[in-house]
Amino acid sequence: MSDHADPQSASAGSSNPGSFRPTASLAMLRARAALLAELRQFFRDAGYWEVETPLLSRDVVVDAWLEPFAVTQPPDGGPSRACDHETVEQLYLQTSPEFGMKRLLAAGATSIYQITRAFRAGEVGRNHNPEFTIVEWYRVGDTYHDQMTFVEQLTDRVLAAADRLAESDGRPHLAPPFLRLSYDAAFERFAGTRVLNLSTGRLAELAAERGVTAPHGLRQDDRDGWLNLLLAELVEPHLGRDAPVFLYDYPASQAALARVRGGDPAVAERFELYIAGVEICNGYQELTDSGELRARTLKQAAIRSQEGLPKLPTENRLLSAMDAGLPESSGVALGFDRLAMLALGASSIADVMSFPFHRA
Repeated sequence: MSDHADPQSASAGSSNPGSFRPTASLAMLRARAALLAELRQFFRDAGYWEVETPLLSRDVVVDAWLEPFAVTQPPDGGPSRACDHETVEQLYLQTSPEFGMKRLLAAGATSIYQITRAFRAGEVGRNHNPEFTIVEWYRVGDTYHDQMTFVEQLTDRVLAAADRLAESDGRPHLAPPFLRLSYDAAFERFAGTRVLNLSTGRLAELAAERGVTAPHGLRQDDRDGWLNLLLAELVEPHLGRDAPVFLYDYPASQAALARVRGGDPAVAERFELYIAGVEICNGYQELTDSGELRARTLKQAAIRSQEGLPKLPTENRLLSAMDAGLPESSGVALGFDRLAMLALGASSIADVMSFPFHRA
């Protein structure tokens, strides 16, 4: 019997005799393990050490469009029968290890990485799974441009390892250096105009001129919504198709936890890498100002409230760490399942995972 199960049958219930099987072949899972071993060696060679931070925490990133899994827990971890509903504590499965790792930086760590699981509710598809493997790392003193170079080296190392494996047919053939395009330059190249200085009304007009249909519910005053729509429709389909490309210097309003550089226009010092049309990683010149983080957190919380989304805690231990002093650093979060999919020539992340959502 073959050791490969059809990913299309992944939603089959327990009554299906084959539903216990992984969606990836055992050969593919062995190849995945080899790539993980290569990654760990790469980080060791570069002077990083591996850390572990909690998957379950009282703290959580507050993001208007990133939904964590909430978990109820009796106080002090006691048995559930010992407390009533009003005294249970709310905890969260982490959407990334960012908060814990930055607390380690504030405590004196300088070059750290982590390969762990992350959880994001509602993300299911060819390139998404609610539970996924994330590779995240930080280095004190590096700029985000330094980290683009580091990502090139990491990607090249993983793809070279894939070349030595039996199931590497069909992967893209890539070589550093990768193309680097600023957000505005990418719009100019693929949409014919820069957008960071355009008004929200002009962005809506641009969408109409290019035949881009706005989704139901997109408000006329939602500037980031219009920017994201135009990026998805006019720019992203071109990114990384012929060669990997870094998109960097995003709108200042989309900084997340990245530093904003003043200017006309101001930009968020962050980047994303695209390979074969797939976003692989997200990197920041890290925000170190706790007051700014508090302001951004409250703004995201207000958007969530406006959209009717569950309330998330706005105070956390990262704020305390930043008050104590977070050093200048750059960090990157990389979706390992996506990189493995590309490296091993798979068409879906289900082909490189044991038991994705519908088989979990």
